[in-house]
Amino acid sequence: MTATLTPRRSFRALELTRRGRVLRWIGLGLVAVIAFFPFYAMVVLSLKPSAAVDFPASLLPVGLSTEAYEQVLGGQDVLRWVGNTLLYSLVSVVAVLLLAAFAGYAFAKKRFAGKEIMFWSFLAMVMVPFHVTLIPTFILMAKIGGVDTYWGLILPTLANAQAVFLMRQFIEGLPDELFEAARIDGAGELRIFFTIVLPLCKPVLATLGIFVFLWHWNDFLWPLIIGKSSDLWTLTVGISSLQQQNVPLSTMLAGSVVALVPIFFAYLIAQRYVQEGVTGTGIKG
Repeated sequence: MTATLTPRRSFRALELTRRGRVLRWIGLGLVAVIAFFPFYAMVVLSLKPSAAVDFPASLLPVGLSTEAYEQVLGGQDVLRWVGNTLLYSLVSVVAVLLLAAFAGYAFAKKRFAGKEIMFWSFLAMVMVPFHVTLIPTFILMAKIGGVDTYWGLILPTLANAQAVFLMRQFIEGLPDELFEAARIDGAGELRIFFTIVLPLCKPVLATLGIFVFLWHWNDFLWPLIIGKSSDLWTLTVGISSLQQQNVPLSTMLAGSVVALVPIFFAYLIAQRYVQEGVTGTGIKG
């Protein structure tokens, strides 16, 4: 009796497992379609000629034209905005990661008076919204002549408490024996930092680099306030200004697609390191 029922039960269990997998894939597929739909709509509408939008007919990929992209890429202002955004994002990424790595190494592996108080006081900055310190920061930058300058745009964003916290948590998990062996061999602190700490921190540096790049690439409020002239505008500020110039919707969406492309390629380049950073952080946590 048992010998005849066991295969049936195992077959039913296998069928239930298969059905569960199919339902899971269907659910994930629906979620992916819902998440991807806004990007699809943005790209399709940006390829439509300058005409009234008629839903849902306008979402069909027919009658496409690159007119909006020719207007966006052919404009002097847009290219300058892209250059400003790249400068703002890339310089900030390098500076934030370097400063966060220095601070994280000091808080994780060095001993000095008041280290814990200093670290948690610095981390408390995460609890303070940026909008609260916006006016004092602008007044300070105006006093030292940073308004409408590139360094005034970049400097206030370099002290990133979240980046310091993540770097400190990652470096704290590195074995102390590595640093002790390096000191016995006569290596100084800078050599230890650049030859041991930074190479071992590639996964978390890549993960942080993506997030910092996204924060600065999509930043709108601070570039809007600190930049008086359009020569210093970033892409987000420039695209927002197009709304006041009666620019067609397709042109605005084409500018948004252009702004999205560098983010997409940045993630593709650092994808492997991002996955390693997330996995390693999860294992340590």
